Amino acid sequence: MAQKTIAGVNLEVTDEGFLVDSSQWTEEIAKELAKEEGIELTDKHFAVLNFIRENADAGLTIRKVGKSGIVDIKGFYELFPGGPLKLSSKIAGIAKPTSCV
Repeated sequence: MAQKTIAGVNLEVTDEGFLVDSSQWTEEIAKELAKEEGIELTDKHFAVLNFIRENADAGLTIRKVGKSGIVDIKGFYELFPGGPLKLSSKIAGIAKPTSCV
């Protein structure tokens, strides 16, 4: 584990940059994490991030996010290019989902 200062807060993160303690997450931290990934967060991003945070213990998958009614799978990939579930989970401040490599 490593220490990292994000949005002025000293946080413990994993080797891949996921927050160790998700209760320390704030929207400001999310904005900084997204900025590091080249993403500027919109209201749609935050709707997805809040869905992910609310369902973190439910075995998240790309399909579940796509069926959330917030965004379809194509839209999910557009909001979080590359590995959308891994990237969005990191920005949402939750642990890396087990379905992500």
